[in-house]
Amino acid sequence: MHTIRPRRLRVNGQIRSLIRETRLRVDDLIYPIFLVEGNKVKNEISALPGCYHFSIDMIGKEIEELVKLGINSVILFGVPDKKEELGSEAYKENGIVQKGIREIKKISRDIVVITDVCMCQYTDHGHCGIIENKMVNNDLTLKYLRRIALSHAEAGADMLAPSDMMDGRVGAIREELDQNGFNNISIMSYSAKYASAFYGPFRGVVNSAPQFGDRRTYQMDPSNSDEALRETELDIMEGADIVMVKPALSYLDIIRRIKDNFNVPIAAYNVSGEYAMIKAAAKMGLLEEKSAAIEMLTSIKRAGADIIITYFAKDLARWVMEGNV
Repeated sequence: MHTIRPRRLRVNGQIRSLIRETRLRVDDLIYPIFLVEGNKVKNEISALPGCYHFSIDMIGKEIEELVKLGINSVILFGVPDKKEELGSEAYKENGIVQKGIREIKKISRDIVVITDVCMCQYTDHGHCGIIENKMVNNDLTLKYLRRIALSHAEAGADMLAPSDMMDGRVGAIREELDQNGFNNISIMSYSAKYASAFYGPFRGVVNSAPQFGDRRTYQMDPSNSDEALRETELDIMEGADIVMVKPALSYLDIIRRIKDNFNVPIAAYNVSGEYAMIKAAAKMGLLEEKSAAIEMLTSIKRAGADIIITYFAKDLARWVMEGNV
């Protein structure tokens, strides 16, 4: 009887590439951009090496670089100068994100501009909605999320990404968009967003840590898996065009379960803590950054994600150009 040798298909790089099951593509990536008020601001974020805070006047070269790298989609996060109880900077016509949308669309009509729809970085209490009696009032918050979503649509956003985890927010935003003639703007919902320790660096970047309590009353319990399917199904029923799992690395099983149960595009957010861990470990000489990053991103794609939001997007695009992926 002949010997079965799977290793025959691993003998060289050409054969390994020929039969590779999972491939990372630059077209699958969304790059996060952080916008701040001011002029001539391009400040590297210490918690996220290689990422920056940009003022609107400095975003041009960044967008041009992304286009050259073949990265066609960005998601915008705004860091306002003023924060108050109702997060009014989030829905102003000349809010930081609204200005960013318009500026990017002037630079390139081909970039898909996605916006984060939430209140945490705009409120002085750091929660994702309107507070009453030390709790987030879900239904009252929906009224404000509608206003934020509409302001982003009016500024020219291509896609909205509600990240607040309020019940019913996808349906409320879809209704608001459709009633105002924006029926072609899509929604990428943070459907399974967990109350995760891996958000730490991001909260420092946008100064959005809660001033009291935590977000466990509206973000998901990391112990739960079936709940993610219920949340995802509800978002699809309410009109979500793309569903998202956040974070990605500790929730690969959730990505796979959603992939197996729903015929919709799936995004996964490779969050700040996941990025920062690799950057820090590489700086300490504990692992090789490129290999670790590619392995991590491949695992997210292999689990079933169609789209990956990642701070490694530019690095990966360069590695692809170099033929190292």
